[in-house]
Parts: sequence; structure tokens; C-alpha cells
Amino acid sequence: MNQNALLLSAEGVEQVQSELRQMGLEGWLLYEFHGQNAISQKLIGLEWTTRRGFVLIPADGTPRAMIHAIEGSSWREWPWERLRYSGWREMEERLAELIGDRTRLAMEVSPRSAVPYVDQVPSGIVDLIRSMGVEPVSSGDLVSAFHSRWSEEQLTEHRQSAVIVQETAAAAFQLAADAIRSGTPTTESAVGDWIRGELNRRGLTDEVDCIVAIGPRAADPHYAPVQPGETINRGDLLLIDLWGAPSPEACPADQTWMGFMGSEADARTVEIWEAVRDARDAGVTFLEERHRAGAEVRGFEVDDVVRKVIEDRGYGEYFVHRTGHSIDRGLHGSGPNLDNLETRDDRLLIQGVGFSIEPGIYITDDIGVRSELNIHMGPGGPEVTTPKLQDQLFFLLDD
Repeated sequence: MNQNALLLSAEGVEQVQSELRQMGLEGWLLYEFHGQNAISQKLIGLEWTTRRGFVLIPADGTPRAMIHAIEGSSWREWPWERLRYSGWREMEERLAELIGDRTRLAMEVSPRSAVPYVDQVPSGIVDLIRSMGVEPVSSGDLVSAFHSRWSEEQLTEHRQSAVIVQETAAAAFQLAADAIRSGTPTTESAVGDWIRGELNRRGLTDEVDCIVAIGPRAADPHYAPVQPGETINRGDLLLIDLWGAPSPEACPADQTWMGFMGSEADARTVEIWEAVRDARDAGVTFLEERHRAGAEVRGFEVDDVVRKVIEDRGYGEYFVHRTGHSIDRGLHGSGPNLDNLETRDDRLLIQGVGFSIEPGIYITDDIGVRSELNIHMGPGGPEVTTPKLQDQLFFLLDD
């Protein structure tokens, strides 16, 4: 049995059913076709499907799956009852039988696609479900609880990965500085290639990549250099964003650091850096204060707090992305994001989920600054898993 597939065990089903009853829902209807719904795939333990399949986890009673007649091998580990269909008319008839008289079911939908990471069921299937008298309700908080929570093993591996990522970033800055000292400056692409190789060498082989960008190029938050990229020279501000995990089941570490190829940066660069750093720290403080007060906190609220710091410093128009993304078995996970810009993510930051805090200021063709740390919501409150937080720019060369 796939040990990571929650819904293949009686214990996992009971956990979901308890949550469904607390939420006042009659069930969770999972849909999967051709890898369209990664959440369903993980929860049910499916490797590959070529026909449409449905699973109903009722608030009470036994789970049932409805699968195509040729898909038996794909569903071989499913331990509960199966309904089979062949043609589309039979599919609709059996689907109505599966749903029964239920009228409120959780699905991977999001009104107006407010949370696109959860919005994974095609509109046509949603229309079909609605035609059967069902109100689809977003499964967002269920996804956080049963798909995006980290296990103890994942937390341990993430902490180990965080150390590797931080040490690799520090070494990459030194690599760039040493090249300048030697009189043969290196390039963004060369440093990026070295980072990817070093992360792999140290055991991070999944979700591995990086962004290496000097100041003007870093103004593009997802910058990718055209080979060989810009040369990294004395006086350059350098952004290094890097990430990786040891396996597909692990939760990646994702960090961004800022260095200056000199001994002292100009006042404006320092001002922008301090705005980003203070915004980052304000997000952490807000989470800690909410935890001490025993109060709930939602993703959009953290974004508001972080964004306000940058707005108050006069750079609000240049903070053009959300404050942070979910991290689970994907670098950009399916749990709650820290976002009230791109979307309004009102999902709870429940115990067990992880995410980034990464404010940035990006002034086109001029300067880009970002600082990124990772947080896990543990039983003792928010844990910053990123070691040795950066308080000042790294000054990497003597005059």
C-alpha cells in the first residue's frame, strides 16, 4: 500500500470525516483525470489515469470510488467500494448514484479562482456537479490540513536542507568575490551552474534551481539570464535565490540572500535593503504575536502587515508579488499563501503548514532587492527554519 496516500487507510479517512463534520460538509468529492488534480493524486495514491475518476469521502460512512472500466490497474490499491462505468451517459448516472442526496460537497474549486493552487477541477465537471443539485465548496482548508501539513520527517529533512542551502549561498557569494579578486570576474550563469551542482553534490536532488542576478537584472523577480548572463563586477549588488529538497516527498528549503561586491553600498541601496529586511521581520513578529495571543491568522493578513512596511517607506508600487508562497511537497505548494495582492488567500495558517516570507522591491532596469526565509507553523508557534538570518547586506570585497 502507498503509505503516503492518506485516503487508503481507515485512520486517514476517519481524520478527514471528523474534519468534514466540524465544517458542516456532507463529504469531499475528489476528481482526477490525466494528472489534472495533483491533490487528488497524492491523497488517493494514483500514479496515472487516462479516464475520469471520482472519489467520495462521506462525512459518515464508507468511501466509494467511481472509475472507468479499463482503469482497474491504476486503482489497484483502492481498498474501498468501486463503481464502474464505460460510456459518458453511464458515467453521469453513476455519478448521481455516488453523490446521492448530498447537496454540499468539498471540491478542489476556488470562487473566481481566488486561490489557483486549489482550483484544479475543470469548469465542465463543476457544471456537471452543480446540475445534480450540489453546491461545490472549496476544499482549501482540507487541503491545508491533509495535503500540505508537514510530517515530523519532512520537518527534519527541511531543517537539514535549510542548512545546506544557506551554506551554498554563502559559498557562492565568496566564489563571485574571489573571481573579482583574481582579475577574472565570473558571470551570473556560471555561479548559477555552480550552485545547482553544489546542491546536488550535497544531496539536494529534487526541486533544485536558483536565480543569480546583479542589481538591475534582479529587478525582474523571476530573472533567467541568457548565457552567459551578466558579468559580476566590483560595485555590483548581487541577489542569490536558491532552493532544493532531497526527494520528491520532502519539503524544499527556499532562501534569498543579498550581497554587495565592495565594502560599502550607497545610501539608497542600503535604504531599500532595510525596507525589505524590516518588512520581512514585521511578518515574523506578527505571526509570533498572534500565536502568543492564541489568535487565528490567515495568509492575507500577513501580506498586509509586510506590505505596509514597504508602502510606508515609499516603495509600495515596487513590491509587485505576494509576500510568500506555500511550501509542501512542492516548492510552490497547495497550502495557504501569504497573499492579498495577486489573490486574497483567506485560508488559515494552521499548525503543520510551511511557507516563505519574501518581500522585495523591484525598480525596473535599476535595482532589485529581496530577502527570503521559510517558516513552519509548529506546536510552539512559528519556527523560522532558515539559519543565520541576514540582518545587513553582505559586503564581500575590501576597497
